[in-house]
Amino acid sequence: MNLGILIILIVFLGYISNWLNWRYLNYSVVCFLFYIGAVIHELSHVAFCFLTGATVKEIDIFSKKPHIIHSKPRIPLIGSLLISLAPIIGGLLFLFLINKYCLADYFTIPQFLEWQGFLTALPALLSQINLLDWQDWLMILLSLNIGAMIGPSLQDIKNIWPIIIIFFFIKWPLLINIGLLVIVLILANIAIQIILILIIKTAKLVKLGLTSL
Repeated sequence: MNLGILIILIVFLGYISNWLNWRYLNYSVVCFLFYIGAVIHELSHVAFCFLTGATVKEIDIFSKKPHIIHSKPRIPLIGSLLISLAPIIGGLLFLFLINKYCLADYFTIPQFLEWQGFLTALPALLSQINLLDWQDWLMILLSLNIGAMIGPSLQDIKNIWPIIIIFFFIKWPLLINIGLLVIVLILANIAIQIILILIIKTAKLVKLGLTSL
């Protein structure tokens, strides 16, 4: 496992998560939550623009394709890398702060060493959900925008594709574990989305059956 593969997977899964929202969960509340994720995503870019000396020329958050336009950072290569991958850092930090300070560490983040514990991390995270507690509903609602919040966009990857190629030869355990954690969070999000879609479709079928009686 290397960083290049993980980043491609994060982008791909983030796209699937966003597609599920727009295709099957295109409701006002979900759209609102998407824009919360978009705000975190774009503000993460902005923060790292300031940190790397890049000038922000345009910010567009509340459109179908939120984006920012910025100048080249003063720090070569690494600056562009940090700006493009900023949503991963900003999104994880946002979720960490919500869990720690708003939910008093209600959720335990699964710990694992590289890919060996990856298969057990996802069920370990989902098994903590208890629909009788408001904390779980808050995290479920927040999870509906994780794809938009954490996943780098295709444009982000295009901006740094030469560096991504180098990532295919990097196997730094710490960064790999962070990448795997992001994948676990997005997969948990997708699982929640699929469950909600099935519940909605089942409810519609039941309603249709009752009205036809």
